[in-house]
Amino acid sequence: MAFQRTISSVSRLCYRSSWATLGKRGYADASGEMAFTFATPSECFYSNAKVKQVDVPALSGDFGILAQHVPTLAVLKPGVLSVHEEDSTTNKYFVSSGSVTVNSDSSVQILAEEAQPLDRLDAAAIRDGLAKAQQEMNSASSEKAKAEAQIAVECYEAMQKALG
Repeated sequence: MAFQRTISSVSRLCYRSSWATLGKRGYADASGEMAFTFATPSECFYSNAKVKQVDVPALSGDFGILAQHVPTLAVLKPGVLSVHEEDSTTNKYFVSSGSVTVNSDSSVQILAEEAQPLDRLDAAAIRDGLAKAQQEMNSASSEKAKAEAQIAVECYEAMQKALG
């Protein structure tokens, strides 16, 4: 009986403290400040930069991040990441995969396996790479080789889509 009372009072305390935390949060706010970091193992594109909004391609669905966004963890999928600067310019990058972390203090970290500004992508090289990956997928002799080729095909198709 004492154990049940303890569990009951602990659950009420957790319930109250979670509502107190939720009560402090509001809607995401485009007028607030967001500290944004975006990097790959070989290049840092942004380091604690103040930006307005970031649009992210994630496995769970594409989403936009503003200041005061709910804390979130997500996995990047191949696609276009858009960074909306404070001066209203937008920079677009192709990302292959990686992780997104949105913290309660409005800081955002995006760590990508590979990323390139869209203007660095070569349409002819992408077309050739896609054809090669499709050929490798069709001639794959093992499930592993077929899966690797399928990933390459999906990535090249996402790059083609990014270029329009």
